[in-house]
Amino acid sequence: MENMSKNRELKVQEVAEIEELFKNAKSVAFVSYTGLTVEQATQLRKNCRENDVQYCVKKNRLVNIALKNLGIEGADDLLNGPNAFVFGMKDAVAAPKVVNEFIEKNKLQSLKITGGVMDGKVEDEATMLALAKLPSREVLLARLVGSMSATIGNFVRVVEAIRKQKAGEE
Repeated sequence: MENMSKNRELKVQEVAEIEELFKNAKSVAFVSYTGLTVEQATQLRKNCRENDVQYCVKKNRLVNIALKNLGIEGADDLLNGPNAFVFGMKDAVAAPKVVNEFIEKNKLQSLKITGGVMDGKVEDEATMLALAKLPSREVLLARLVGSMSATIGNFVRVVEAIRKQKAGEE
C-alpha cells in the first residue's frame, strides 16, 4: 500500500508541474510524433531549446487532469496516441512555429501539430498552423516601428513644405 501512495504522490506532483507549465505558457502546441526517429526527435528538442521553447512528452491522462484543474475544456479529442507538448513561454507564435518549420524543413509526415492551447482556450489544428505562419513578435514590432517612422517622416516633409510655401521659399 505504501508503494501505491508514493506512486499517487508522484502523479499528483507531476499534474501540478504540468498545470504550472500551462499557466505560464503563452501557447502550447500539441504534437503527434508517431513514427519520428530518435535522431529527428533529438534534433527537434535541440531546435526547441535554441528557440526558447520547451518540448516534453507527458502522459495524456495527466495532461487532461491538469487542463481540467485549470478549467480548460475540450482537449479530450486531442489527447489520443503519443503526444508531445511544446510550450512557448515568451512568445505565443514560437511553439507552433518551431514545430512547423521543423516539419517543413525535414518534409516529415510523421510529425503533426494536432491542436493546442492559447489564452486558456483549446485551439484546433488550423488555428495553431495559422499561428505558426505568423511572423515572430520581433518581426511584427519591427514592421510596426518601420511603418510608424515612415508615416512620421511623411508628416514632417508635409509640414516643412507648408512652412516653405508660407515663407515664400521654393
